[in-house]
Amino acid sequence: MKEEINSFINYLTVEKGFSGNTLDAYRNDLQQLASFAGEEAAKQGLTPSWENFSRQTMLSYMLNLKERNYAATTIARKVAATRSFFGFLKSEGIIKIEPTENMSSPSVGKSLPKPITISQVRQLLEQPAKQNTLEAKRDKAMLELLYASGMRISELVGLNLGDVNAEEGFVRCFGKGHKERIVPIYEQAARSVKEYTGETRPKLARKKDEVALFLNPRGDRLTRQGFWQKLKEYAKSAGLGNQISPHTLRHSFATHMLSGGADLRAVQELLGHANISTTQVYTHLTSEHVRRTYERSHPRAK
Repeated sequence: MKEEINSFINYLTVEKGFSGNTLDAYRNDLQQLASFAGEEAAKQGLTPSWENFSRQTMLSYMLNLKERNYAATTIARKVAATRSFFGFLKSEGIIKIEPTENMSSPSVGKSLPKPITISQVRQLLEQPAKQNTLEAKRDKAMLELLYASGMRISELVGLNLGDVNAEEGFVRCFGKGHKERIVPIYEQAARSVKEYTGETRPKLARKKDEVALFLNPRGDRLTRQGFWQKLKEYAKSAGLGNQISPHTLRHSFATHMLSGGADLRAVQELLGHANISTTQVYTHLTSEHVRRTYERSHPRAK
C-alpha cells in the first residue's frame, strides 16, 4: 500500500507541482489512512490492499476521525486527500471502483493557480538553446509544445509519433477519460517539434518500433519525472527558482490566452476541461486586463 502512496505523491509533485508542505500533509494523511485500512482488513481476515478498501471502510474511517475529535477543516483535508488518491488509483487501473464515489465531504477551498509572466515564459523557453545536447534540443520542443497547447505533462509525455502535425500546426492529445482533443499550436512550436523529429529523435531512438514521440537517452519514452527534473534545471537557470512546475505552464497558457482576448469557452476546449467552472478560475487572474479593456472601450471611461 505504501508503493501506491509513493506513486501518488510523485504524481502530485510532477503533474500538479504541489509545494513541499502540501505533499507532506498528503503523505501523512494517506499513511494514516493506510494504517486504518490495515487494521480494518485484519479484523475481517483480509489482506491489506487498496483493492479491498470498501465504501464501508471509508465511512468507518470518517467516523473514526470524528470520534478522535479532529477539527472539521482537518477532516475535510483528509477526506479530500483520500478522494484525490482513489481517483488517481482508478485512473491508473489499480482499483476498479472508487470507495469515495458520490460520497459527500466537507468542501475545501481551492487555491488560485499561479501563472508566470509572458517575459518569464520567454526566459524559460530560451534556456535549452544554451546547451548543445540532444536532450536540450528535445526539451526545447517539449517546452514550446507545452506552452503552445496548455497540455498536461502526462498528455505531453504520452504523445506518439504522428500526434503532432507540424505542417498543419496542431497536436492531438488524450486527456482525462482518454478523451481526444485537437489543439492548434503556433509556428515556433511546430518548427521545434519538426526539427526534433527530423534531426534529434533519430539519434535518441534505439528501437525501430518505438512509437513514443519524446525519448530519453536510453531510447525509451521520457517519463513525467524525467521531464520534471529537466524543467526544474531550466527554471533555475532562468532565475525562476522553485515557483514553476509543469502545471505552471498550463496555468500560464490559460491566463495569457484569456488576457489576450480569447473566449472562455474556447480556452475550456483547448484545456480539455469537462466543466467550464474549472476554466472560470482563470478569470480571477485576468481582472487587470478586463479593467484596462473597460477603460479603453467605455465611452464614459475616457
